[in-house]
Amino acid sequence: MVEKPSNSFPKQERICSKKLMDRLFNGRESHAMSAYPIRVIYRFETQEGGDDELPKAQVLMSVPKKCFKRAVKRNRVKRQMREAYRCNRHLLTAQVPENKSVLIAFVWLDAALYPTKEVAEKMKNLLQRISEKL
Repeated sequence: MVEKPSNSFPKQERICSKKLMDRLFNGRESHAMSAYPIRVIYRFETQEGGDDELPKAQVLMSVPKKCFKRAVKRNRVKRQMREAYRCNRHLLTAQVPENKSVLIAFVWLDAALYPTKEVAEKMKNLLQRISEKL
């Protein structure tokens, strides 16, 4: 029987470590692409044979204060991006090999709000393009 993928978005799949953020944004192996209004910065990493198993993908969502001064709007956009990623991450995680993982940062570029459906389409497009690079 085929196992249904989990729809949760646990803390292990989020980038919280400053070290990981620096590696993602300052690393020479980082790549970027856009599907306006979302820009994605990603980096592939090989996992060493340690005992704590890292998730196949770790994600960071960012909405700059320059785009939305009000926290309510920034939070809405982050919620839309998180939900779009959570529903479509199987497009990427199914393609990631066993010994690899990917660090991803999604950055919002526009000062306008978009419908959730449009944000989900852009996120799906980006995830498919990243999985093709594997």
